[in-house]
Amino acid sequence: MLTLRPRRTLTRSIGLPVLALLLPVLATLAWIMTPLGAPAVIATALITLLLAALGVAAWFGYQRTEVTVSRHGIVERGFLGRLQSTARRELAEIVRLETYRGDSLETVKQLFAVDAAGRCRFRMRGTFWDDASLDLVAEALDMTETVRTEPVTMSELRESDPDLLYWFEGRRIGG
Repeated sequence: MLTLRPRRTLTRSIGLPVLALLLPVLATLAWIMTPLGAPAVIATALITLLLAALGVAAWFGYQRTEVTVSRHGIVERGFLGRLQSTARRELAEIVRLETYRGDSLETVKQLFAVDAAGRCRFRMRGTFWDDASLDLVAEALDMTETVRTEPVTMSELRESDPDLLYWFEGRRIGG
């Protein structure tokens, strides 16, 4: 059994810029609200506490995220704490490819564990997982692996393999 966790550096690379942007805005908001009286200052403090609580909850959720892979299948604890299990017998192959990041030439490696119908049952994006983790999962599942050597845009992937993508990535609904 193999348990993997996403890159820990993301908490710094995302959290610090968010703090750097949010703190001046909240400080300015507090300064503007001060002349309006106690209710406005209290509302600002409550908003600040709410944002801080959401940030702490996001950090804890990310710290708990993990994937456990064995010859029997995959158990994924997602960002929101939900457990998703996929038995090995439900999977047909591993598809590995690279997608372009936005409108740049930079690419992101991705691993998809798909069923016999070609639907994605499990996905790992190189944004969150390092190359070694992708390799370890492919190795642990020990199944047919298709590696696409040419990077594709999300639009091309949406056109060629819409069932690999999440619904919010513009996947066609109903077929």
